[in-house]
Amino acid sequence: MGSKWRKLKLALGLDSCVHIPRAFDDSSAAAARFSGGISPTVVSPAGDTSGYRPSTPTPSSSGLWLPKSGTKSPKGTCAICLYTMKPGQGHAIFTAECSHSFHFHCITSNVKHGNQICPVCRAKWKEVPFQNPASNMPHDQLNQVSPREEGWTTVLRRLPSPQGDATRQISSLYHVTEPAIFDDDEALDQQTSVAHPKNEADHDVINTVEIKTYPEVSAVPKSASHDAFAVLIHLKAPHSGRKQNNDANSTESSPLVENSRASVDLVTVLDVSGSMAGTKLALLKRAMGFVIQNLGPSDRLSVIAFSSTARRIFPLRQMTDTGRQQALQAVNSLVSNGGTNIAEGLRKGAKVFSDRRWKNSVSSIILLSDGQDTYTVNSRPNVGTDYQSLVPNSIHRNNGTGMQIPVHAFGFGSDHDATLMHSISEISGGTFSFIEAEDVIQDAFAQCIGGLLSVVVQELQVEVRCVHPQLQLSSVKAGSYQTSLMANARLATISVGDLYAEEERDFLVTVNVPVDKSSDKTSLLIVKGLYRDPITKEMVALEENSEVRILRSDVGGGELVVSIEVDRQRNRLRAAEAMAEARVAAERGDLSTAVSVLDSCHTALSETVSAKAGDRLCVALSAELKEMQERMANQRVYEQSGRAYVLSGLSSHSWQRATARGDSTDSTSLVQAYQTPSMVDMVTRSQTMVFGAPVPQNKRVLRPAKSFPERQRRQ
Repeated sequence: MGSKWRKLKLALGLDSCVHIPRAFDDSSAAAARFSGGISPTVVSPAGDTSGYRPSTPTPSSSGLWLPKSGTKSPKGTCAICLYTMKPGQGHAIFTAECSHSFHFHCITSNVKHGNQICPVCRAKWKEVPFQNPASNMPHDQLNQVSPREEGWTTVLRRLPSPQGDATRQISSLYHVTEPAIFDDDEALDQQTSVAHPKNEADHDVINTVEIKTYPEVSAVPKSASHDAFAVLIHLKAPHSGRKQNNDANSTESSPLVENSRASVDLVTVLDVSGSMAGTKLALLKRAMGFVIQNLGPSDRLSVIAFSSTARRIFPLRQMTDTGRQQALQAVNSLVSNGGTNIAEGLRKGAKVFSDRRWKNSVSSIILLSDGQDTYTVNSRPNVGTDYQSLVPNSIHRNNGTGMQIPVHAFGFGSDHDATLMHSISEISGGTFSFIEAEDVIQDAFAQCIGGLLSVVVQELQVEVRCVHPQLQLSSVKAGSYQTSLMANARLATISVGDLYAEEERDFLVTVNVPVDKSSDKTSLLIVKGLYRDPITKEMVALEENSEVRILRSDVGGGELVVSIEVDRQRNRLRAAEAMAEARVAAERGDLSTAVSVLDSCHTALSETVSAKAGDRLCVALSAELKEMQERMANQRVYEQSGRAYVLSGLSSHSWQRATARGDSTDSTSLVQAYQTPSMVDMVTRSQTMVFGAPVPQNKRVLRPAKSFPERQRRQ
């Protein structure tokens, strides 16, 4: 009977649908504005309401399907397609602010053409579901999304103010217009270009760089000399005057209360080539949204997008409420297509800085790419290839201009050119991070801006001078930092540059201690420092000079205890040298030698004083060396992740600055060297934010940033 009735309904045309053409304009209807407080939600197939982008293809985008008999539908039925809606049936459900529900893929096909009115009650929505433009692609062509990010790939987008072309999607970067000279940067209010120090007394106390020195041993016999005697110079930047707003009930859009920090000019250079289609671009937009939200009103942001060409899609603007909204609109307009022209993207990014009329205290570039430069570099180069042509001279470090603009490069996925990205960062004085798991991109950006937004020291120069007349410096080990040693080997300088709040630097110098029977003490070195305060712009001399002395005993006693601080830094340098040596072997295809070098270093580290004492840095180095060995198991693994992981590690150790690699942004990771409190705070914020609003403290659960999608962390 039921079958006959269904056939009869079909014959009579009951329950059939009428196609409303695209030209139909719902705005002409007498739509009632909904003023209630219900927020729109999206229910995933598993019943999760945190937000969801379905994997099923959307219906035809040419218009909206409505039932012929009217707009009413039974409860639990989608008013557009008339099929039932129940969580767990494989279709996402969207509940609008007017409380009416629809299949997510049904409503997005209507919304993306500008229809902002509920098909049932005709209420005009203030918030609409936004689906990634790539969602119409076949499912097997989309990047896979890990369960962690299912709630992020579709976001509820507040309707922008009508601004004509500013809100349209960019079909091609070739269609984006830009001025010949980028001198249209927003003017700075000199009274607010830095956050305000509470008072001069507090400022003087806060901004002091700490210098400590540690001799290898505390005493040397008078009648003995000591070759390559090590002295550790330890620097620590002052803490930031910026305070965290920990009020869970706060509704302020900016999560930070700024008291005293230097403002930032940040340019993001983003790859939007065809390989970024789908989930990658969606996660990049989300990460950029986080960056925009956490910049202060005196910070300025510009956005460069590149594929086959490069265009400035957003000028250098202050991140006020209006600036944030405009920046989000610009980022949201991006679509992916074309090739990868990294050099052109960098050129445009550097041009923003060279053409600007105003300057904030801190300047930096964030570069992200998931591919290889198909215009400047034609094939994967060997180690040592000159990349100078890729980086504009204006952002080369030590270019003589006095303007430091580091490029912090982020290699996205397994297909990017890690050698290229690492070289760009080294040439400019920035860091290289490896984003292996796509869903970690926001945490990686968060760690980076956590540092950039906490710069408390600039242009730091350290001077090391010999005191004893017979003393000479034999080496200065400072990683990637520029050093100079006078011809008489009695004076050396180290150009440190900027330091983030509470960031530390360790430099190991060696001297040849002579025989000295005339005194019970020998003065070896005096260490001085000079830096620019980014708030007052004044040069600050470190008045309390740190003089290094050792005792001279009449006779040799028992075995002297080696300073654990010196031993720890020797281990760091030894590990970094082993990583560099292993990489050279791996690049020539000798993976067995590379693994052997790393293993030998791991064994040597385990026998040192600091390692036996359970030193945290030594534990981290051991874990990193083991991880690198696994990523050199064979040529395929090394090409996919080993090269990028090793280069990111080398970048981190050479600059003594945190980079993202593997699970390094996870709070439980062993590989967390050089993270500052400001970086940790920002990463924590990234991992506890949902749709731009803080999660109540009693519900905060840190989401793990996994090493890579299909791999469990080793115990």
